[in-house]
Amino acid sequence: MTTDEMITRAKQVFAVEIEGLERTRDSLGASFVSAVRLILDTVSDGGIVVVTGVGKNLHIAEKMSAIFSSTGTRSIVLNPVQAMHGDLGMVSAKDVLVALSFSGESAEVNNLIPAIRRHGLKVISMTGRPDSTLAQMSDIHIEIPCGREACPFGMAPTNSTTATMAMGDALAMVLIDAQKFPVEDYAMNHPAGAIGRALVMKVTDVMRTGEHLAKVGPEATVLDALMAMTKSKGGSAVVADADGKLLGIFTDGDFRRMVSASADSNKLLASPVGDVMTRSPLFVYDDAYAAELLKIFEKKRIDDLPVCDRSGRVTGLVDIQDLPKMKVL
Repeated sequence: MTTDEMITRAKQVFAVEIEGLERTRDSLGASFVSAVRLILDTVSDGGIVVVTGVGKNLHIAEKMSAIFSSTGTRSIVLNPVQAMHGDLGMVSAKDVLVALSFSGESAEVNNLIPAIRRHGLKVISMTGRPDSTLAQMSDIHIEIPCGREACPFGMAPTNSTTATMAMGDALAMVLIDAQKFPVEDYAMNHPAGAIGRALVMKVTDVMRTGEHLAKVGPEATVLDALMAMTKSKGGSAVVADADGKLLGIFTDGDFRRMVSASADSNKLLASPVGDVMTRSPLFVYDDAYAAELLKIFEKKRIDDLPVCDRSGRVTGLVDIQDLPKMKVL
């Protein structure tokens, strides 16, 4: 294959799967809502969501169960083969089973359903065929009408597994909102890695304070602000009133722009910083999580963010350059 042929084929795969996701999204309706409500009832009754599948769908089940568990919906994965040899002891009548099989005719999954029923569990299935055996055996069936596979033989699970995984994500995200799952609990479930650090760490853990914080009053000159920035080894100075309440921010970028537009640099240096600062700048409260910082920096495209307490007094400054050092970016 030529380079162009490879890229063209890859784009065809993306096109098939995007179309499959759109078809599946547009099919959302009453069965999805019923599944959400059944899972909510299960969780409120102390039960867990048991997810099963075979082959590639077992991997999807593992991912689906993991996203449930990390976002407030307790879940386990049940291998249908192992279940028939003792692992059914992991489930109880309070639980609900989510069974994945695009054909709806996977023998290992279908053979599991009667045994699951005897344990008292209700069944939610996800298949591409509402008339399939698994769909007919389920209490709730969510159709995955994604269309053909991206595989040239129409056999290898590609489009179907992508759409099934997206449906699981949709369930998990709706459940977050329905259960009002707080970010603090999400942080407790992710204590390691960059995600965990961003969620567990507070703004106070990453902000600059003391000699590393350039803070001046509005009457200070631009030169005073620059000297404070140099001393703190930072790129900005926060401007606060006599009570310490935030008034504005002055950055080295502001200074460069002013110098290029000014005919008298000496006059600029002698100007009160309160006259040239950015007034009422964005800021973050010092009891916020570092994850909130990441959202602000990403959305607003700024480099420096003042930190205030709940009364509006400046307590620190976060420089975007410090975040990689703290391993939260």
